[in-house]
Amino acid sequence: MISERLKKQIGFMLELDKLKNIYRQTYVLNEDRKENDAEHSWHLAVLAFTLAEYANGPVDVLRTIKMVLLHDVVEIDAGDTYLYDEVGTISKAEREEKAAQRIFGLLPDDQREEFYGLWREFEDKISNEAKFAGILDRMQPLLLNYSKGGISWKEHGIHSSQVKQRNSGFSGTSEELDELIQAVINDAVKTGLLISD
Repeated sequence: MISERLKKQIGFMLELDKLKNIYRQTYVLNEDRKENDAEHSWHLAVLAFTLAEYANGPVDVLRTIKMVLLHDVVEIDAGDTYLYDEVGTISKAEREEKAAQRIFGLLPDDQREEFYGLWREFEDKISNEAKFAGILDRMQPLLLNYSKGGISWKEHGIHSSQVKQRNSGFSGTSEELDELIQAVINDAVKTGLLISD
């Protein structure tokens, strides 16, 4: 007999399959298509254990991996809000909170609390792990976009000041990654991938 706990966990797993159909504005490098949330989350999980040595403070790598794997689950209901969408950003927190309540509510109580807590920690950037996960979440699409000739920036007419502003707020998280982000932005301006302000 299958337990209620296992039924809930399998239901959650099947619900997460919808992440494969939530497309972002970032293109994958070797095809002419945009990445989906599942691909993005997987990429961040790999980055979390690959780049953990660059975190300024101690980070629990497993906790960071859990965070990045769960951080976009809410987009199943809330949709992906493009990083530079000022209008969509206004209702983003409310839409995502409602989605978090529903989606994590599919789980048994203990896992609902743990997973929701990890998601909230990521959103609020209240720990070294959340800050490190946050810089990875900003860096990954930046590097893909830069490596793909700035395609998404060009499609949306993005200015360098917008990219700088959206990639700020993580100072003190990792000097090396912050330097990398700044170097990429500066080169993107220099090479015409980003509109200079």
